[in-house]
Amino acid sequence: MTARKSTETTRAWQRMLSGRRLDLLDPSPLDIEIVDIAHGLARVARWNGQTSGAHIFSVAQHTLLVEAVMRQQMPRVDIRHRLAALLHDAPEYVIGDMISPFKAVLDGHYKAVEKRLLGAIHIRFGLPPVLPDEITQAIKAADRGAAYLEATHLAGFSQAEAKRLFGRDPELPEATERDYLTPWTAARAEKQFLERFNTLHAS
Repeated sequence: MTARKSTETTRAWQRMLSGRRLDLLDPSPLDIEIVDIAHGLARVARWNGQTSGAHIFSVAQHTLLVEAVMRQQMPRVDIRHRLAALLHDAPEYVIGDMISPFKAVLDGHYKAVEKRLLGAIHIRFGLPPVLPDEITQAIKAADRGAAYLEATHLAGFSQAEAKRLFGRDPELPEATERDYLTPWTAARAEKQFLERFNTLHAS
């Protein structure tokens, strides 16, 4: 799939509550607002909604968990890389959270759209469009650690199954684990995502 501008006959843009119109195939950093990202991610469910608790476990809450795992695994990591960890699933505010087994049966179109969106998001918030490979790998490791915790605490996986699929338990402090793995309301997830973003982006 090659990037192309949307036309009046084939709409490839989405209107955001901020008033922005984001072209999904050729996204401009100028059309990206953090309030839209926070609002969208707080309302997108991880695990296709197959989690326990009174609320969905949102992608917004997941990204906060990933950033917490990264801090645990790499206490001295640069704050800009923590911001990149927080934003690693930001494209899902417009394309949703597709579970890994479904991604595996698709061709490269989904990944191409996701990559362009993430690059535009990075540029919008002062990050390089493509991260150094070692940081990308560190974020993926933190993402797997978060997935292990979500799988065993919320999605019904045994520890052995989660270890085989996602790797080891990142061993967060008990209080942190308890809070981040209790599904929040969409309003709280949105608020806490924005607060963490503002802290990291201002540093």
